[in-house]
Amino acid sequence: MKAYIAVPATSALVYRAWSHKSLTPLGIAAACLTATAHAIHPWSVFFALLVVFFLAGSRVTKIKHEEKERLTLSSSGSPGGEGPRTHIQVLANSIVASILILLHARQLSMHPSQAACWPWGGDLLVVGIVANYAAVAADTFSSELGILSKTHPRLITSPSLRQVPPGTNGGVTTFGIMAGFLGAFIIAVTSVVLLPFCSSGSKSLSEKLLSGSNNQTGFQGGHAWGLQEKVLWTVTVTLIGGLGSLLDSLLGAILQRSVIDVRTGKVIEGDGGKQVPVEATGHLPSKMRAPLQSTTVYDRDATIASGADREGQAREKILHERRLGSSSTKNDDKPPSRRIESGFGVLDNNGVNLLMAFIMSVGSMGLASWYWDIPLMTIVQ
Repeated sequence: MKAYIAVPATSALVYRAWSHKSLTPLGIAAACLTATAHAIHPWSVFFALLVVFFLAGSRVTKIKHEEKERLTLSSSGSPGGEGPRTHIQVLANSIVASILILLHARQLSMHPSQAACWPWGGDLLVVGIVANYAAVAADTFSSELGILSKTHPRLITSPSLRQVPPGTNGGVTTFGIMAGFLGAFIIAVTSVVLLPFCSSGSKSLSEKLLSGSNNQTGFQGGHAWGLQEKVLWTVTVTLIGGLGSLLDSLLGAILQRSVIDVRTGKVIEGDGGKQVPVEATGHLPSKMRAPLQSTTVYDRDATIASGADREGQAREKILHERRLGSSSTKNDDKPPSRRIESGFGVLDNNGVNLLMAFIMSVGSMGLASWYWDIPLMTIVQ
């Protein structure tokens, strides 16, 4: 990608992320590194996919943000809703694509003739890159818009599809699923508009090397992209993205713990996609509170009661400890304020997103390898 385009475009993205508070400072730094990796590639399509994903994802995150805040809680005790994304969240969505882009840029640098256009059945890395963004865009649309559904989410791993609170990992709605396919479709259309497809009759150098089949489309046994091939590409990418969103729900329901606030019945979200502790933080267990409170109170009382006789202080201390002991017993009998709704807590939200993106990218390249009869190992050659 040309530097005179990449530099101002990256600067504009950074300014928007900073002005709209879409990313944390470290998130902005990670986004800059990601944009640089995308800009290294000679094709502009991958940088464009990053931009479209960021802008579209930021937009759906802000839709009815106040309503989303009322539907969930933050682990810090504040209202829920998605805050500025961290560097971990940025990398979870983009690092797989970044690695594949660098691999593809290396291949094109070793074979410059292939940079002119992308032939039908040409290579697999392009499939994996686009599949990554289709899947993460679908997941973002599904989670950010699906939570606004008028129907209750249903747990995807439950045989009876039992209802769960909005925001539960693995909770799906028809509206959320359709929103996911919309996000994937946006990525598919962006790719089909900007990818340098080798067209029938083109005189580009790479097509001259296609064994004389440059005038035939892929469905005709050649290597050119016609209208039918592009329609198939758009539909396939959209389906891959939508399936990626459903896979994310499945992985989240199994591997990611969903914690419910018992008092409100709302899902508690971890800051920056982190795991939510089952025991509320910021409050000591009751057995630890009594001795600490006793010490704190009597340090203070000793200062206030300076000059009083020691016998009076001792009597007061005994009476106070008895009161604390009674309070401690009541607190021990108090039920917990949080419970686990689903999941085993193996991964946090960022880990689930990364695993989903990896599976969909590699799985899509495997599918293309089978359909085009191209060895999968060509991605590292």
